[in-house]
Amino acid sequence: MSDFAPLAVPVVPDTPEACGLVPCEGGVCAAAGIRAAGVSAGFRRNPARLDLALVVADEPCVAAATFTTNRFCAAPVTVSRAHVADGRARAIVLNSGNANAATGEPGLACSERACAYVAGELACAPEDVLVASTGVIGVPLPFAPYEAGVPAAVASLASTPAAAHDAACAVMTTDTVSKEVSVAGELAQRSGAPRAFHVGGFVKGSGMIQPNMATMLAVLTTDAPLTAEAAREALLGAVRVSFNKVTVDSDTSTNDSAFLLATGGAGGEQIDCDHPAFAQVAAAVRVAAVDLARKIAADGEGASKLVTVYVTGAADDAEADVVARSIANSPLVKTAIFGHDANWGRVAAAAGKCGVPFDQERVDIDFMGVPVCRAGLTVPMDEDDMLRRFEAPEIDITIDLGMGEAATRVWTCDLTHDYVTINGDYRT
Repeated sequence: MSDFAPLAVPVVPDTPEACGLVPCEGGVCAAAGIRAAGVSAGFRRNPARLDLALVVADEPCVAAATFTTNRFCAAPVTVSRAHVADGRARAIVLNSGNANAATGEPGLACSERACAYVAGELACAPEDVLVASTGVIGVPLPFAPYEAGVPAAVASLASTPAAAHDAACAVMTTDTVSKEVSVAGELAQRSGAPRAFHVGGFVKGSGMIQPNMATMLAVLTTDAPLTAEAAREALLGAVRVSFNKVTVDSDTSTNDSAFLLATGGAGGEQIDCDHPAFAQVAAAVRVAAVDLARKIAADGEGASKLVTVYVTGAADDAEADVVARSIANSPLVKTAIFGHDANWGRVAAAAGKCGVPFDQERVDIDFMGVPVCRAGLTVPMDEDDMLRRFEAPEIDITIDLGMGEAATRVWTCDLTHDYVTINGDYRT
């Protein structure tokens, strides 16, 4: 019905194919030198659910991490932040069912003891073990499940896709599916033939999600021989455009942690930030993180749609991000999507309330490539056609502010009846 052309959406090269990578099997165990396990240790009431994950490198290796900025951060965040400060680690132990947050000195002692217990089983230093937890806040974390689960997990460690899957399942809380990824590529060498390398990982998260320089609980691994600085830069660069661009409900968790282990198992030249292969490794980490971030949004609590909000024409990157998050977090926008209602006014209102200056007479809005607003005014649309478009599992919203050249992309989901049910029943 419209004579207007759809808005141009920036193309971001974050698919495996666009970055010279191919999907592969293995999940977090795709990287050479990594083993994993997931077992039922007793952290959860249901003995049939896996609730303790262990990811182990064959030897202490390069490690990097990012953590929540929530000032009510959990004990495992405090402990892991200290342990990873030297850029080295051997293992990561993660539990679901209890966040070990707001638990005071006993909580810190429990996380430190967990690291020491894992270290004893693996014959490594306690400082080489990182720890993460997820679940209910404010409940003391019992140590007995570690005593039952850690030896069982160590005995079950394997480098198989099945072991990687068990680890991914063990960290799930309200997630409805496990979230895993693995890709392969080639590392350029300054001398000699390229080397094959891999990046793999898993993430958990479907609620209490709006991270800031972190994610929910994520473990990424690579066998690229990165330096500590290169690992840190690769992880931070990936997090900025992936996990930090996800919001389900605007709440930042107390436990958000993202880890990267780099075993060097691919061999070849050591890769620092100036090595020609660094860009390829950084791209692979980014591809993996983006894949996992999209899976988080698609599996948001009660969600039926994965929603991508594009903001273009912003004055700068920061303002683009503020507008995108305002739209993505708006309950009115999210419920309109759930109701298949192409109500662009809710998008405009969400953009206008967030404090970013723009001229409404310059604003254009599209739903799924269909113009619905131009120069701040309604564009006639075929309502029946829009209803059919809203049946798709993925919904795109694009808004151009007409103020500059900056753009961004944020992932979210719709807001359904089930979100209220899930969170109303969370502790029961």
